[in-house]
Amino acid sequence: MTADNADHDSALEKLYPRHIETLCARHDHALEQAGARHVVIFSGMPKTAFFDDAHYPFVANPHFLSWVPLTNVPLSLILYTPGETPILVYYQPRDYWHVVPGEPAGYWTREFEIRVVHTLEALIANLPQHREQCILIGEIDADTPAFGIERVNPGKAINELHFARGIKTDYEIACLRVAAQRGARGHAAAEAAFRNGASEFDIHCAYCQAVGHTDNELPYENIIALNEHGAVLHYSGRDREPPRDTHSFLIDAGARFNGYASDITRTYAYRDTRFAELIIHMDRMQQEIVSMIQPGVNYSELHLQSHHLLAELLVETGFAVGSPATLIATDVTTAFFPHGLGHLLGIQVHDVAGHMIDAAGTILDPPSGHPFLRLTRTLTENMVLTIEPGLYVIDMLLENLRGTPGEHHVNWDSVDWLRPFGGIRIEDDVCVTAFGCENLTRDAFTAMDQHVAP
Repeated sequence: MTADNADHDSALEKLYPRHIETLCARHDHALEQAGARHVVIFSGMPKTAFFDDAHYPFVANPHFLSWVPLTNVPLSLILYTPGETPILVYYQPRDYWHVVPGEPAGYWTREFEIRVVHTLEALIANLPQHREQCILIGEIDADTPAFGIERVNPGKAINELHFARGIKTDYEIACLRVAAQRGARGHAAAEAAFRNGASEFDIHCAYCQAVGHTDNELPYENIIALNEHGAVLHYSGRDREPPRDTHSFLIDAGARFNGYASDITRTYAYRDTRFAELIIHMDRMQQEIVSMIQPGVNYSELHLQSHHLLAELLVETGFAVGSPATLIATDVTTAFFPHGLGHLLGIQVHDVAGHMIDAAGTILDPPSGHPFLRLTRTLTENMVLTIEPGLYVIDMLLENLRGTPGEHHVNWDSVDWLRPFGGIRIEDDVCVTAFGCENLTRDAFTAMDQHVAP
């Protein structure tokens, strides 16, 4: 264990018991809503490719991960009964083909009764005897046993748990801070590789090396986009050769810690001064939006405000003419910025319940004309979310303005200039505090810079 990991574990050890108390209380209420006595949370089954015996990378049930930091332990269970110590049934197969998971260890194990089993039959033997009093939370399909439990992922219980998960415990926020720090290290390594003329593939490798993750351990597929590739919102190509002429670099990449994710985006100019200045404008706009974060803010309204700010920026930087109201009404801003401002963040990168406004599961849809906004809730203390405005040359969207009133508000010469650069996105992970927010991403970059300063 490194000194850094020891420091993290020491801090988390103090926070984890309260985290488990919170989870117990949430599951008490969910069981009450479901009219059940026990909850069984299944980590998941390994899956094989079609007509093959090779397994896909295992992805654990996020409900399971919220209890224990075990990201790669299939066929395991959390058993919880109100008023009793949670039980971890830990599957450790007898296997000489693969590395077998080691014994559970660490500060978190003190909060559980741990039962190590080696067969599926032994796993099932640990289930409560009266299955009619159980609910099961997990991915169950034709190839996955439901263990004789009829009530699988009952809606009332799931809604309760998903809505509550929007508010992070102090332990979860601490994990998200570490994930942000790991991500910042990766971003610094990726920028250095970009400055040295590396290809997209080599930049990706530098990032993974810096965060200590394999591709399968990343919270999502890295977006490593040089030049015009920055206009592809979920760009997944990784060219092995550097471009003949390098203009720009957009990286959207995160890291994990104890199952919790960071989600960070930065954009860099290679040498072009005008593009570098445009990035500065976007960064100031993004930070202005971050400064508006506080409890009670309606995120849908914040998203709409970001379009107002982008309209002002488009005029200021010579990409459009007209008032903000006009540029919004004529769909100019959505052509340049077609995605949502951000989303909840946690164990899942796009964490659940972003559209839920209560524990009953009531849904609040995104505003008209903004279908891709993933968060419509009113912000509450200890929510963790992203702020990620963008500005891109996406030709299929800009061409939709041709023949409409919006066409005459766009400076098409500026669009032609920006096209080789692709676009700009700047994304921070922030935690809502009592009077504002904590910027996990900026704090991580600042701490890293101070650490390396002479």
